[in-house]
Amino acid sequence: MSFESLGLSHNIISSVKQLGYLKPFPIQEQAIPVILSGKDLMGIAQTGSGKTACFVMPILEKLQIDVVKRDRNIEVLVLVPTRELAIQIDEVFRAFTGNLKREIKTMAVYGGVSINPQMKGMLGVEVLTATPGRLLDLIKNKALSISHIQHLVIDEADKLFQMGFEDELRELLALMPKKKQITLFSATLNDKITEINNLLSIKPVVVEIESEEANIDQIEQIAYHVTAETKGPFLRYLIKEQKMNQVLVFVSSTRTADKLVEKLLKNKIRAISIHGQKSQSNRKDHLDYFKKGDAQVLVATDLIGRGIHIDSLPVVINFELPRSPLDYVHRIGRTGRANNLGTAITLLTDEELHHFSVIQRKMGKKVDIKPTDEVNLHGY
Repeated sequence: MSFESLGLSHNIISSVKQLGYLKPFPIQEQAIPVILSGKDLMGIAQTGSGKTACFVMPILEKLQIDVVKRDRNIEVLVLVPTRELAIQIDEVFRAFTGNLKREIKTMAVYGGVSINPQMKGMLGVEVLTATPGRLLDLIKNKALSISHIQHLVIDEADKLFQMGFEDELRELLALMPKKKQITLFSATLNDKITEINNLLSIKPVVVEIESEEANIDQIEQIAYHVTAETKGPFLRYLIKEQKMNQVLVFVSSTRTADKLVEKLLKNKIRAISIHGQKSQSNRKDHLDYFKKGDAQVLVATDLIGRGIHIDSLPVVINFELPRSPLDYVHRIGRTGRANNLGTAITLLTDEELHHFSVIQRKMGKKVDIKPTDEVNLHGY
């Protein structure tokens, strides 16, 4: 199937070709025609499956034929749980706007930064990607209105509920028109999604893509048995011995992230961290450094790491295990995205072995655990 066959115009197709998309991913094949038809949609697909472009393309397709309105009424709202995901989605919207029939202004808003520039920049915005709290702040400051929303997208809808945004979502829905197109995306179809559908009073077309297995198959998974004392030295050994030039390392806490970066820098490994206690501008700068290759290692916590998208990221390392098997899949899904191969490495102490066996069972894959007691870590 081609992008042309999905009902997209040559304007969108031109951007598709410039961005190097060869053919639609399964979620795009099924979801784009539904969105173009104006029906509500519930998409179930894993991170890295092409879901963002699958709602960006048809939304821009529709908007490009609308009359330009330079006011503060938002036409398309994309709600997301994290700032990093808001920035990422806005970047995808901008990437597809270059060849449209007219200019379409998009913007991402989120907390952790000054609200004033966001308020000033809101005039003429047609597509807004936002975290719920900051959006409510902007509405209360009369910076925008969502009373004329035509299309509501909720990405990572399950995560929005898990992170406690239900009250904010109810408050925002009360400000929107009853008649609007709704598109939801979630990694899994679960009770939270049923709750959201009931809250929205919709019966959407459900498109479910079993992509998790395929994504994991793109990833070589390796685990190493270490002690608490040798975990840090072994990480440094791996990075240097395997000449890793771009590696994303996941940890469980901000404290561990900062301590790990400190140790890596002392060992002449160019490392930086991003986590919730750093400012938004700091996190953005650090992510840009990593993408450009100015930093070798990026150490991230789960909440921040989920929104990270880096083309062809070769290696992800779990320095510490996440709490849930699904978070483990999200972590390693930063590599092996789309049609690229990737490597995921996990470092395990005795205390982590049982939890890792649970993760393997839920994931449906066995990962070989290699010993490290023969490795000479002197000097690392």
